[in-house]
Amino acid sequence: MLVKSIFLSYVAFWFASGSLFGCQKSKYHEFEKVDAVIEAAIADGAFPSAVVGVLRENKILFHKAYGKLTYEKNSPKTTLSTIYDLASLTKALATTLSLMKLYEEGQFRLTDKVSRYLPELKGNHKEEITIRNLLLHNAGFVPFRPFIRTCFSPDDVMRAIYQDSLCYPTGTKTIYSDIDFILLGELVHRLSGKPLDEYFHENFAKPLGLESTFFLPPDSLRYRIAPTEIDTTWHLPRARPLVHDPNAALLGGVAGHAGLFSTSGDILRLMSMVMNGGKFNGKEILKPEIVWLFTKRDTVLRQRALGWDMKSPGAHSSAGKYFSLATFGHLGFTGTSVWVDPARSLCVVFLTNRVYPSASNKRIRAIRPKLHDAVIESIEPNAQPDTSFAAPDTSHAASQ
Repeated sequence: MLVKSIFLSYVAFWFASGSLFGCQKSKYHEFEKVDAVIEAAIADGAFPSAVVGVLRENKILFHKAYGKLTYEKNSPKTTLSTIYDLASLTKALATTLSLMKLYEEGQFRLTDKVSRYLPELKGNHKEEITIRNLLLHNAGFVPFRPFIRTCFSPDDVMRAIYQDSLCYPTGTKTIYSDIDFILLGELVHRLSGKPLDEYFHENFAKPLGLESTFFLPPDSLRYRIAPTEIDTTWHLPRARPLVHDPNAALLGGVAGHAGLFSTSGDILRLMSMVMNGGKFNGKEILKPEIVWLFTKRDTVLRQRALGWDMKSPGAHSSAGKYFSLATFGHLGFTGTSVWVDPARSLCVVFLTNRVYPSASNKRIRAIRPKLHDAVIESIEPNAQPDTSFAAPDTSHAASQ
């Protein structure tokens, strides 16, 4: 009964309001606390550029750009049209959403063995890995492999993954892994017959009107892209794709774990569809039961949903102390994040280029919870911290 009542409350918030972009933006609340957090972070050198977007009940409450694209004196100012390298937000916004659509179409079951569709994966105890294992990051793969040291092409990367050994038995623990989503990106290709970027564009970017969201940004838009760290590891004769992640670059700029570029406005539009139970402007992009299935906290691996991260219990989550435990979203290594609290019909999009000029800059870790707390305190002055559990943050979020 509890699960059913929660589901009904989700549906209620999804359908309670009209379309985001079919109505006027609501009058901004007083967001001085948000301004203070971001302006102090820029002054402290946490990142040169940032955009914050706040969406509640299908209305944009706040949407503001801060800083400049770099620390150079003559650098262009950040605007709401600034494009960011989303890094691991790709996992949720492109790969997981694409798999949600394919699942809705009956193209696979969560319990299907991955080797059914990627027969190259057989061997080294990988035959038992299911699609669910990959989505939950408990397949057994290491977090990361520096393929640039040994591989020269996308085929080399995939061959190395297929031949790789697991670092723990499938299903026995959870270790966040890029390799899980590189495989899921390839799975989208095998199931749909189209590369991930094409499938995502046809099923999400195009119908939602996401005009500044793509895997391989054209040179004509370079001036709008917030720069990231300069890669000194690239040694191949061909031009390096713009994406910051070296493995995504080696894979040609289109990969299931990283490679997507977008603006805050496009992400707000995309997340409004998710928050509205898969509908946008009256058009069904995904069925509400599919959205519910993939964004609810897993009953066994409590720290994750299917392809999405969940807010960690306690006061140390990057989503801050107020967001409910129903909160789902994801982080990106370049300094990006999306968090959705269904209990509040609230979404916060936070985009930065914190890896410019160096990824060794970790100051954003302290900024993320402060920002989300400032958002809640701006719209709910009497909000109380979520104290459902008091446990440290043990998810991958702490490392991004």
